[in-house]
Amino acid sequence: MGESAPATADQVGSPAELAGLLERHAYLCDEGLATACFLALRMGRPLFLEGEAGVGKTELAKTLALVLGAPLIRLQCYEGLDASQALYDWDFPRQLLHLRAAEAAGARDVARLEGELYDRRFLLARPLLQALETAPSVLLVDELDRADDEFEAFLLEVLSDFTITVPELGTIRAERPPVVVVTSNRTREVHDALKRRCLYHWLEHPSFDREVAIIRRRLPEATGRLAARVARAAQRLRGADLLKPPGVAESLDWTRALLALGVRDLDPGTAAVTLGAVLKYREDQRRVLGGGLDALLASSLAGGDADA
Repeated sequence: MGESAPATADQVGSPAELAGLLERHAYLCDEGLATACFLALRMGRPLFLEGEAGVGKTELAKTLALVLGAPLIRLQCYEGLDASQALYDWDFPRQLLHLRAAEAAGARDVARLEGELYDRRFLLARPLLQALETAPSVLLVDELDRADDEFEAFLLEVLSDFTITVPELGTIRAERPPVVVVTSNRTREVHDALKRRCLYHWLEHPSFDREVAIIRRRLPEATGRLAARVARAAQRLRGADLLKPPGVAESLDWTRALLALGVRDLDPGTAAVTLGAVLKYREDQRRVLGGGLDALLASSLAGGDADA
């Protein structure tokens, strides 16, 4: 199965095969993540991914949609998100236009007119309803930890039977439930009830070798030496007690910035002027610059320093 022939959940035969399919779309995962993802597909369970920002949680859902040839439907969570914003709403301007047009045409049947106002054509499907009505699809519930407890309870109800009720229309049930990926940066604890409904996996930052491989896979124009320098620096920054340690996303951004400058290696001077690509807090930049970039970049990159 190549990129021109997307797989279905039933066609993926093993975690190793799924890892290979993800790699074809430039997503490199380890055995643990591949197994969790495979089991979620095979068992029809949501996959709950936790980990620090930038480790590849959202990117996995995007890549999985490519592998399955299914649309990605994303629900970005935030404080104050409620059911109507995630599920559906009525198109009031269109309803009003319909009402005025009916009145202008001399409509007198009030009951019939009221019924027409709550026809399916006036329903605005938000991400959750879109996912229920689209088959196949991949539903990404991103950063659930940012939402309130009330929304989390509502989401659990939807994920339990993939059914919602619109009072004016009745019950809408997914003919084929979407593949669901839920992510959390763990800014707060998600309740056990929702976690029990899902398969759980914690995403760690990648090892040095894997991070080099990710950079070179995503940015093939980067030399082996540059990828190794960036990966080693990122690994050291993660151990520097920063407010926001860099994730793989920041490593890739840093490499892109260096490539845009035509840089083939990472030295203290270049690192200093491009630090904003990898560290997004002033306090973190001050701490790193105060400690000296020479020490940060000095490392033995045996086997990863080749200018390949």
